[in-house]
Amino acid sequence: MLKKILTGAAIAALAVGLGACSSTRPADGGGDAAGGSGECNVGIAMPTRSLERWINDGEQLQKKLSDAGCTVDLQYADNKTDQQISQIQNQISGGAKILVIAAIDGSTLGPVLQEAKAQNATVIAYDRLINGSENVDYYATFDNYKVGTLQGEYIEEQLDLASGAGPFNLEPFAGSPDDNNAKFFFAGAWDVLQPYVEKGQLVVPSGKSPANDDAWASIGIQGWASDKAQAEMDNRLSSFYGDGKKVNVVLSPNDSLAIGIEASLKSAGYTAGAEYPIITGQDADKANVKAILEGLQSMTVWKDTRALGDRVFTMIEQIKDGQTVEVNDEETYDNGKKIVPSYLLTPEVVVKDDVQTKLIDSGFLKASDVGL
Repeated sequence: MLKKILTGAAIAALAVGLGACSSTRPADGGGDAAGGSGECNVGIAMPTRSLERWINDGEQLQKKLSDAGCTVDLQYADNKTDQQISQIQNQISGGAKILVIAAIDGSTLGPVLQEAKAQNATVIAYDRLINGSENVDYYATFDNYKVGTLQGEYIEEQLDLASGAGPFNLEPFAGSPDDNNAKFFFAGAWDVLQPYVEKGQLVVPSGKSPANDDAWASIGIQGWASDKAQAEMDNRLSSFYGDGKKVNVVLSPNDSLAIGIEASLKSAGYTAGAEYPIITGQDADKANVKAILEGLQSMTVWKDTRALGDRVFTMIEQIKDGQTVEVNDEETYDNGKKIVPSYLLTPEVVVKDDVQTKLIDSGFLKASDVGL
């Protein structure tokens, strides 16, 4: 299990760090040019415009920085690693002293980050850890293991698994194999659900049931693509669900996959109601919130990306002013070269009854966005 990789201290940090006093670190990652110079030239590298959340993340952070008088270059890379590397190189040559990077493939950026280091730029990994480089100064994200735990616990509660109920037909999905976060999402959920698979309370008719957390990529959907998730669900339904057998629950790690899964179920004749499967998600995308209100998705794990943007903005302010950079986890995120000082935010579950109070009243979404 992935959680066994974490030391006892790291698990304790995850359990209490978010509610306790945060630690701080000197803003020395980018050297004299970034630390205390007052200069604010920021490059933001986002992975794609194909997912609603990345558009929101990039534009919101760009606006906050621009309003604060920073020079900002925001780029989207169409989920193409080479394109993202080229964009980052251009930002470095354009004088960026702080780079905020949501990596497409967190294992391929080592050489370009070496270029950043040579220019005394500070690097903040945004929501996705960058692996294999000592030149990652900070990481800002949500507690990604907790995201999966919330999904697994929701399924556990809704199916009354702890009381021995079952068997139920489960189809698990995992995220993109090149996204470091995907293994944390899956591990959090699978550490809750796998014991019920082993007991026979959850049955996976397709056989796509990873033996352990480390095998998560075997069911990963490349690029978090909705159409690929739909095609995969189509295949499972046509191959393993004849003669009246029905899916009872689908573990979907995010809303993009959930949309594809829901389209597949609709094509197969599933309709909202008591017999409709439990489907999880993540991100509170507009289309998925509509699906929740219509009974076509059960829940989503909401990560208020405004709070993530606010945290990164604060980090940038601290870096440029030569202040200590606030973090609350310095043990968990090992990128293969170093433990990256991190700030973790807390995700939360949203179900139908929460849409108004959590998403609309908070201003995260407009009522008109979701048909209210």
